[in-house]
Amino acid sequence: MTLNRKLAILADAAKYDASCASSGTSKRDSVGGRGIGSTEGMGICHSYAPDGRCISLLKILLTNYCLYDCQYCVNRVSSNVPRARFTAEEVVQLTLDFYRRNCIEGLFLSSGIIRDSDYTMEQVVEVARSLREDHDFRGYIHLKTIPDASDDLLARAGKYADRLSINVELPTTQSLHALAPEKDSAGIRRSMARLRVHIDNARDDARSAAQPATASTSRPQTPPRRAAAPRFAPGGQSTQMIVGADATDDRTILTASATLYGSYRLRRVYYSAFSPIPDAARALPLAAPPMMREHRLYQADWLMRFYGFEHHEIVSAGDGMLDLDIDPKLAWALAHREKFPVDLNRAPKELLLRVPGLGVKTIERLLQTRRVRRLRLDDLSRLHVSLKKIMPFICVLDHHPGRTLDAADLAQRLRPPPAQGGLFDAQSADGAPTSGLAGASPHSGSESASTTSTWAALPEARSVPFAAAHRVPVPTAPSQSAQARSAQARSAPAQSAPSQSPSSQSRPAQRAPVAPAPAQRGLFDDAPPRRETVAA
Repeated sequence: MTLNRKLAILADAAKYDASCASSGTSKRDSVGGRGIGSTEGMGICHSYAPDGRCISLLKILLTNYCLYDCQYCVNRVSSNVPRARFTAEEVVQLTLDFYRRNCIEGLFLSSGIIRDSDYTMEQVVEVARSLREDHDFRGYIHLKTIPDASDDLLARAGKYADRLSINVELPTTQSLHALAPEKDSAGIRRSMARLRVHIDNARDDARSAAQPATASTSRPQTPPRRAAAPRFAPGGQSTQMIVGADATDDRTILTASATLYGSYRLRRVYYSAFSPIPDAARALPLAAPPMMREHRLYQADWLMRFYGFEHHEIVSAGDGMLDLDIDPKLAWALAHREKFPVDLNRAPKELLLRVPGLGVKTIERLLQTRRVRRLRLDDLSRLHVSLKKIMPFICVLDHHPGRTLDAADLAQRLRPPPAQGGLFDAQSADGAPTSGLAGASPHSGSESASTTSTWAALPEARSVPFAAAHRVPVPTAPSQSAQARSAQARSAPAQSAPSQSPSSQSRPAQRAPVAPAPAQRGLFDDAPPRRETVAA
C-alpha cells in the first residue's frame, strides 16, 4: 500500500477524535537555527489556543486496526473498513515534510490497539521520541494514551508530548459496559489518575526550580543556579465522551464532566455527537442527535470552567436536558429572575458573570471602567455587547428594566427568530434543516461528505463563495447563441431601439447585489460552531 493511500485512510479515521486542541503548552520555537518547528506559528487553522493563536495539527492514526469490538466505533474489529498501518518512521517523515511545506505546526497521534496496550503505546511513544531527540522537533505533540499501558510508558510519553489524553468514551460506566464490554472503566480512570500524579509532580518540581537557591559558602561570588525541572505534558491531559450513543441525559453528562475536572484536573472534556455507522448494532440509535445539543454542552462546560456555575444548577428542566433554543446561561437567568436586575455599577464579579450577554473579558473591562466613572448604556455599546439580550437583566445609570423581567413573553422575545433553511442545507436528526456550521462534527464525517459531493455535482457554484467574499465578477465565455444575438442587435436598424449616449454604452452592466460573507460566530451564538477537519 502506498504512503498516500495510508494517509488517506488513517487521516479520515482520525476525524472522529475531537480532543485535539493545542492550548496550554509551553512556547517553543526554532529561532536562531535551533531545531525545527514551533508552537506559536500560524498555518492551516485547525485548533486555537486561548490567546487566539492558531496551531495546525497533522491528525492521524498510527493504525485503524483494533482488537476491540466497541459497537459505536467505525474502526472496531468487526467493521468492514479498509485497514492501514504506519510505521513510526513514516509518521516522523510525514510530520517533518508537512511542517517544511508550512502545512502544519504540530502532530496529533492516536491509534487502535495492536497486540496489547503496551506494544501500541510503545509505538506511539517512539514517534514522539524520534521527533524530539533525533530531529529536535519543537512543535506541538498531542499523544492519545492507551488505557492500561505501563507506568514507565506513560512517563516516557509525558516527557516528549505537550498534552496527553485518554478517552472515557461514554458518560456512565453502565453504558461503557453495554456498548464496549472489552474496555475497563476502572482501568481508564486508573491511567488518568497516574497521569495526574506525574503532572502534579512535574509542576511541583518546576516551582521548586523557580525559587532562588541558597548561595554557596565556599564560592560566594558564584551566583546560585538550580537545575531545570524535567517537563511532563505541560498542556495537561484531556478526555472525550460520545454524546447521543446511549440514553444518558445532559444532567448526567455534566455531572460526569464535573467529576473528571475535580478528580483528575483535566484541561478539557470534549463532547462528540454520535454519528450512525455502517452495520451498526441494534443497541445504537438510527439517527444522530441534534448538533445543537453538542453545542449547548460545550456552553454549559464553559459555564462550569470560567463562570462559576455548578453542574447541578445549569440543567433545570425536569427531563434533564438542556434547552436547544436558548443558551444555558440565558435559561438559568430566566429561571432565576429574582436575582435580577443586576446593578453593573455595584454588583460583585461573581454576580456579573451570571448576567446573560456578558463574557469574562467584557466584565474585566467593566470593572476597570467603573473604578473611574459610573457605567452607562453607551459603555456597553462600545464593548459590542448585545443590548437586546442584556437590557432586561441589568440596570445602569441611564437604564432600568422596570417590569420587563415580569413579562410572560420574555423568554419568547429573547429566543432567536426562526431562520429559513437553504436548498442545500443538511437535515438534522429531527428533520429540521441545519446550516453548514451545524453539520461538521469531528465525530461525524457524513456532513463533510455530503457537502463535498454537492459541490462536485455543481462545478459552477464553486466560484460563488469566492466572488461573494471578494466582490469580484467571475468571467465566463459567452455562448454561441449570445454572440449571434449580439451580432443581430448590431445589424438591426437604429429605429428599432432607443438611442444611447456614449457614456451609457461604455457603462458596465449592473450586477445583482451579493450577500456579505457570514461573520464568525461566538461561543454563545445560536448556531453550532464550525468544526475543522485535517486535510490529508
